[in-house]
Parts: sequence; structure tokens; C-alpha cells
Amino acid sequence: MSGRLVVMGSGETAPTMIKVHRQLFDLVGDGPALLLDTPYGFQENADDISARAGNYFRDSVGRGVDVLSWREEPPEGVGREQALAALRAARWVFAGPGSPTYALRQWTGTPLPGLLAEIVRTGGVVVFASAAALTLGSHTVPVYEIYKAGEPSCWRPGLDLVRELTGLPAVVIPHYDNAEGGHHDTRFCYLGERRLALMEPELPEETFVLGVDEHTGCILDPVAETATVVGNGTLTIRRRGVSSVFGSGTVVTFAELLGARPPTHVSTVDDRPAVVGPVATSLRAAADEHEADFVEALAGRDVEGCVAAILGLEQTLADWSADTLTSDEADHVRSLLRSMVVRVGALAEAGAADPRAVVAPFVEALLQVRSNARAAKDFATSDAVRDSLAAGGIDVRDTPDGAEWALR
Repeated sequence: MSGRLVVMGSGETAPTMIKVHRQLFDLVGDGPALLLDTPYGFQENADDISARAGNYFRDSVGRGVDVLSWREEPPEGVGREQALAALRAARWVFAGPGSPTYALRQWTGTPLPGLLAEIVRTGGVVVFASAAALTLGSHTVPVYEIYKAGEPSCWRPGLDLVRELTGLPAVVIPHYDNAEGGHHDTRFCYLGERRLALMEPELPEETFVLGVDEHTGCILDPVAETATVVGNGTLTIRRRGVSSVFGSGTVVTFAELLGARPPTHVSTVDDRPAVVGPVATSLRAAADEHEADFVEALAGRDVEGCVAAILGLEQTLADWSADTLTSDEADHVRSLLRSMVVRVGALAEAGAADPRAVVAPFVEALLQVRSNARAAKDFATSDAVRDSLAAGGIDVRDTPDGAEWALR
């Protein structure tokens, strides 16, 4: 049975990756599944991150996972041996957000990397995303130290699991198409083009960058010697500033990755993970779609459409609640939800029905009274009806074809 080493650029606990996770779980059946908490083990909210990730896999993916706590390298003893025994038995292991350099300090020199490789060799699945994905190559980007603390741009030694399992001399960079910086370049996991170009010459000649976009996965199959691109973005192979890009749905051979040539085929093998369709790649983007639907419905005084947009936004907030990527987007969406409720309340107070349709029977009745008065040459009554309608905001205009009226 062929195992898989999976690199996810981001979105590992977002709705965008649900289908991919489900199909990866299908490959291992009911085997033990572990969530490795090391990359974020230094954070004060580590328990909360584990809980949210566990909820995501249970509620959204439909598979329960156990947390393997390795926040610091365990000392010799029963606890360490129990953790290693759990890894030996695991068929699926996941690690995600946090700090790659912190994770490497806890893993390097321990049996853990070797056990991860053995899981893949024996038909299991190892899924590393975001910070954890950075550790898989021969070299690692110390992203926090460079981007947040201003250390000189440099590489740190990685686990080199990609080369060990596939023979590919790769440096893995997730968040490859990141655009959070707005006016400054945060591509390439917050390095930007300038920093990455400075660092590339420090790599060995044969080494290349394996870049995985956000909300995108690269599924490496060591037996078939193929890489499958899934999700919303692309896989990029970059050598000294020259890039080859492979789109979602592509299955490319290791030989093609080594040569960085365009793929010669797209696989139609039934058991490869399906490409995820167009799904919003952030909570804010998903919320904006519901906001647009709400504005359109509000303009058309469509109460049912307004309610559907509000319910859709509330469900989106629930769907993204397990995402372990911390940001202020949830606060923004809750504010948007409250605003939508207030606006639909104002619509209800004013009346959602077309006011012309509401008053039409009464106006038509008064106009008939006025018409009868004019026919009887009772112009005083005719003028009184017209003036009363005008006072109520309804303008009457006499035409050869009869009286016409309009709301002012």
C-alpha cells in the first residue's frame, strides 16, 4: 500500500480542505489518527488550538483524532515511550500552525522524524501544514525570526523528510501566494521576493524551492513517484528565481519536478483526492459574498433573501470557527452579522411590501369618487379629493386617457 506525505500551504482547518482530508482518511481506513501539537506547543492557548482542530476533524471532516502532546521533547521515561508507541501505531498524523524553529528544537535528534517517515513507508499518511510544512525540507525558513524579529535572512536545517521519502532535494515554503501585506510583499511565507532572492544562493546547487499556495495541498506519493496538486491554488518549483507552476488538478511526476518541466498529463485515477471546487479562501471573503447577497436582497425589499443571507453568514461563521489561523476576521464578521440584522429590522419597520401596491386599492377608490364628481360637475369635491391625496404624498395628473397617480 502506498503512503502519502502531504504538504498544505494553509487552510488546513478551513472549509477549503474538508474534501481533501476526507479522501486522505479514506486511504488509511480506521487506523489511529494523531494530531501533533508541537509547532504551537509554546503558545499559552495551545489547549484551545488543539480543541478547535479536534472539533474541525470531528465535526467537519467526520473523523475523530487524538492529540499526541509533544510540546517539549519528553524526558526519558514512561511518558516518552508511550508517545513513541502511539506514533508507531498511527496511520495518520497531522501537524500545523505555530513556529517551525520551535518544532525543530523539539524534534531534531529524537526518534520522531524517523517514525513519521516510517508511517509513510508503511502506507500511512502524514499531513504537515503551514509552520509544520516548513520543517519538511532540507532547509527551513525561520519565519518568525526574520519577519517579526528582524533577524538576518538565513536558512535553518530542516528534517529533510521530503528527500528521505521521495528523493527530491526540496525546501518547502507554504503560504507561497500570501497577500496579507497589502502594499508590501508577503509572498513566500512572508519572506517576499527580495529576501528569498538573497537566500536562494545559499542553498546547495541541486536544491529547489517547493512552494505551495494557501488553501492548496501537494500530495506526494513515494511509490507512484507523483505529486498531486489539490485545492484552490498552485504548486511552484523555483530554482534561482526561475519558476515552473503546476495548477490544481495536476499530477506531476517526480522526474518532472526535478527537471521543472511542465506536466505531460493530468491524472484521471479514481482514488486520487478530488480537486476542491471554488470555495472562499478566508472567513472574510466568505462573509463578503453573503454581504453582497444581502445588499441585493435589501435593495429589492426581498425579506426572504435577506434572511437567507443572514443565515448563510451565521453558518459560515460556524464553519470557520475551528480554523486555527488566528486573526480578527471573526470579530469583523460578527459585526457584519449584527449590522445585517439591524438593517433587516429597519426594513421590517418600514414595511417590505411595495408601498404602491399597499395603497393602490384606496387611491383607485378615491380616484373613482373624483371621477364621478367631475362627471357630475361637482368640482369642489373633485378638488378636495385631489388635494387630500396630495397631502398624503400622492400626486394626481389628469391625461386624455384618465387620471394617473404616483407616490411622491
